[in-house]
Amino acid sequence: MVFYLKYRPKKISELDSKLLQERLEAVLKRKLPDKIPHAFLFTGPKGLGKTSTARIVAKAINCTNRKADEFEPCNKCDSCKSIDSGANLDVLEIDGASNRGIDEIRDLREKIRLSPVNSKKKVYIIDEVHMLTTEAFNALLKTLEEPPAHAVFVLCTTESQKIPETISSRCFNIRFTRATDEDLVHSFNRIAKGEELKAEREALIQIAKMSDGSFRDGAKILEEISTGEENITVDLIEKKYNFSSVNKRILDLIESLNKKDAKTGIKIVSELANENADFKLFTEGLINTLHSRLLTEVEEGSRETGNTRDLITMLVKAHVSIKYAVLPQLPLELTIVEWCSLEVPNAQEVIVVKKDIETEVITAKISPTKKPSESDNILESLIEGIKKDNFSIAGVLRGCKLVKFENEELVLSTEFKFHKERLSDKKVLDLLEKSLKEITGKEIKISIILRG
Repeated sequence: MVFYLKYRPKKISELDSKLLQERLEAVLKRKLPDKIPHAFLFTGPKGLGKTSTARIVAKAINCTNRKADEFEPCNKCDSCKSIDSGANLDVLEIDGASNRGIDEIRDLREKIRLSPVNSKKKVYIIDEVHMLTTEAFNALLKTLEEPPAHAVFVLCTTESQKIPETISSRCFNIRFTRATDEDLVHSFNRIAKGEELKAEREALIQIAKMSDGSFRDGAKILEEISTGEENITVDLIEKKYNFSSVNKRILDLIESLNKKDAKTGIKIVSELANENADFKLFTEGLINTLHSRLLTEVEEGSRETGNTRDLITMLVKAHVSIKYAVLPQLPLELTIVEWCSLEVPNAQEVIVVKKDIETEVITAKISPTKKPSESDNILESLIEGIKKDNFSIAGVLRGCKLVKFENEELVLSTEFKFHKERLSDKKVLDLLEKSLKEITGKEIKISIILRG
């Protein structure tokens, strides 16, 4: 079993966040089971243990060995064991993303009226509750307004801003904040002890900084590092993640983005891909470095604040996309291409012509029969048109320049060989030509050429 699941907290005292422990103790102490709130709302980023804590609450409510003046579940009675194993008929975990419609909530409302089978109370844990439809929220609201005495709801979400105020106001709210380095190190020490691993404190602090405030992500990193190892050291982490090289690459990539040098930026990403780099971790480092720069610019009143802000926004989107990308480096590559193509005119292209000894630089119009603005509009329209069918292709197109648009022919150029191959694929070309026909009403042949 993976570390995160194997070492999930099963008691309030095992929670690695001291602040969370205090809040739960305050609400559960002397209020179990009859004075317990009928609905909880757990909010906060992913990987902080919202669902695990919901199970602890369910056990505390239904534990048969718990004394009147205690609030911790015993984890030994049949009720506690069945909740841990997921076999308790009175504790139901519902995925809000998969059961988001009004019909599912109506079904829940009908079943909740029935008394518990073997427990003191029925507990409904709804994960990712923000995914419910408006109609489903309205149906849930009616249950929260007049809940049966034997029912308790625990709603969990990573996006509290999407929870209607009418729902939130009827729940006891507990905010899960990002784990501190100290909280994370406490969690890693529990795992290390259970796995009989030796770990330097400095190494665990380094892993904590890599975890982005998430217990789950931290446990995954620790497991990855400890595979085949008995001693976790700073040198081992440096060896596995090559931090000094990564930090240099981050600075080099930022420099290429400042210069709008897509070619160098893509080369850096290609080198990282060949080294099997963790692009999620690399992009996080990139964002953190730019974040520090942004704060400095704000403090100094720099005019570059807007540019840094926009770049961070694009990189955050790329970071989210990495998880679902076919190629982990693709979201970052698309961001580099898009950023470096901003403010670059498509109406003209610089061509270098060699004449014997001297080199002359001339500026050529893209098309003698089309005005530059019309040519630009065609490319932009194509990008917008293709975006609804294939967002990644639209991103690649943003790095292209329009070379020719006349006589039912459109020629685009790109600096990168792998972009040319991607766009020249028959299925992609068919999609592009279909989109262009929708825009112009004509059958237009599209060709992709390599610049230079």
